[in-house]
Amino acid sequence: MIKIVKIIVILFMVFGCSKRPKDINSHEADVIIYGGTSAAISAAVQVTRMGKTVIVVSPDIHLGGMSSGGLGYTDTGNKEVIGGISREFYHRIYQHYQEEASWSWQNKIEYGNVGQGTPAIDGENRTMWIFEPHVAEKVFEDLVNENSIALYRDEWLDRSNGIIMEKNAIKSIKTLSGKEFFGKIFIDATYEGDLMAEANVSYHIGREANSVYNEKWDGVQVGVLHHGHHMIKDIDPYVKPGDPQSGVLPKISTENPGTYGEGDSKLQAYCFRMCLSNHPENRVPFPKPEQYDSYQYELLARIFDSGWREVFNKFDAIPNRKTDTNNHGPFSTDNIGMNYDYPEASYERRKEIIKEHEDYQKGLMYFLANDEKVPVEIREQMAQWGLAADEFKDNGNWPHQIYVREARRMIGESVMTEHEVLGTSPVSRSIGMGSYTMDSHNVQRYIKPDGFVQNEGDIGVHPEKPYQIELGSILPKQAECTNLIVPVCVSSSHIAYGSIRMEPVFMILGQSAGTLACLSLEKGIKIHDLAYNELQQVLIKDGQVLSLD
Repeated sequence: MIKIVKIIVILFMVFGCSKRPKDINSHEADVIIYGGTSAAISAAVQVTRMGKTVIVVSPDIHLGGMSSGGLGYTDTGNKEVIGGISREFYHRIYQHYQEEASWSWQNKIEYGNVGQGTPAIDGENRTMWIFEPHVAEKVFEDLVNENSIALYRDEWLDRSNGIIMEKNAIKSIKTLSGKEFFGKIFIDATYEGDLMAEANVSYHIGREANSVYNEKWDGVQVGVLHHGHHMIKDIDPYVKPGDPQSGVLPKISTENPGTYGEGDSKLQAYCFRMCLSNHPENRVPFPKPEQYDSYQYELLARIFDSGWREVFNKFDAIPNRKTDTNNHGPFSTDNIGMNYDYPEASYERRKEIIKEHEDYQKGLMYFLANDEKVPVEIREQMAQWGLAADEFKDNGNWPHQIYVREARRMIGESVMTEHEVLGTSPVSRSIGMGSYTMDSHNVQRYIKPDGFVQNEGDIGVHPEKPYQIELGSILPKQAECTNLIVPVCVSSSHIAYGSIRMEPVFMILGQSAGTLACLSLEKGIKIHDLAYNELQQVLIKDGQVLSLD
């Protein structure tokens, strides 16, 4: 009897199981999202709510990108155009700060209600636009958990052999750990656009010449001085003032900056949006970097000697006596000119660039707090500040996300330019709206023909009213890829991207990308073939604002 049972078991194993055991490194879903940004989570939530399966493959451990990485003083523009999951995020922030326990280092009444373009706390609409990093991260984690979203962290796309394509469609992607993800539609929600690039989708890096899209504010902007992030007075760039043969101070380029309107491959500067505290019990003194060299900040010392004192103008207040500290002035947290190779760089090289930016910025804060070349009144005020002890606790209180203001930008089915942003060219298929200033930080610091140093690239041009974002800006050309959607590295010119690149907009575009994916799957058609009116109806139903009419 025992022998008969064994024979039956063997026969079942041989003939009764036609499929091989499932590979533990192989995963499948309707939609695969690559990225851990706010757009990635917004897209994943939408896909789940529409009843499709989704996997988020995140190179990041912490979710939310810049929204949880220090950018708590939200660039809202006109908040009326922020709808859907994006507005839900800010509503959840509002709910958090309604709890008395959320005000651990400051009474709520002491905080005030100052925001950027809108009150920080909008009681009428039950939204809050200014927040601490850890609060934002918790909201993203809650959204993932509540929607039971499959999430793989610290998974990096294999950029040498990580995509399998059939004709012009992505079949699967593979990460460096060996995991493979099969999907019907893919969404690249990274700041860098790595998946897009590996799928051989067209893209651009740097500033287009003004002539490419008949723009005014795109290319090199020598002589254009907006925002006050430039030298107000003549500052000598040479080691020995007046002597070019003595060499040039650090952080100044000796290259020709180009002429007005020319294109280049240079990028607006990156920085970390630091979360600082002036509460004695929640303040960590600025650390001195191992590679600290005070001479790196000699140019700033000369700027101080010229009378400049606006160091604290962008210590923007967020709850609990903390800041979202951003770049301000001619020499600040923006590490101008040190990020040009970042978009195409290997992961190892990107780590080097990020570390150099961290050392530069930490050294800057240490210099401001301690060096005798810094005016005493600034040193004394800086001594009241430090890193917030209860933020980024697993990273030495330093932000886990560098501010990638711009990297690759897709050249897709249609291109957003300053004409669409400024309202001079209509958009026929709106998937969301933007309203913020067309904003670019400085791109280079150079020596003028008169021998003095100046910054170049800082632009701020405000649209008269909110503008629509075209569906084709998140779609690659159909001949290049038929199942990829790109809601972050969108198809736009450099200067148009300067407005689109705001975190609320990324969440808006993430939701629209998720909606497009799900509707295409439901109808069994390619993403490029979905009738716009069908997409439009669902977006409006789900709270997206597509027009102010």
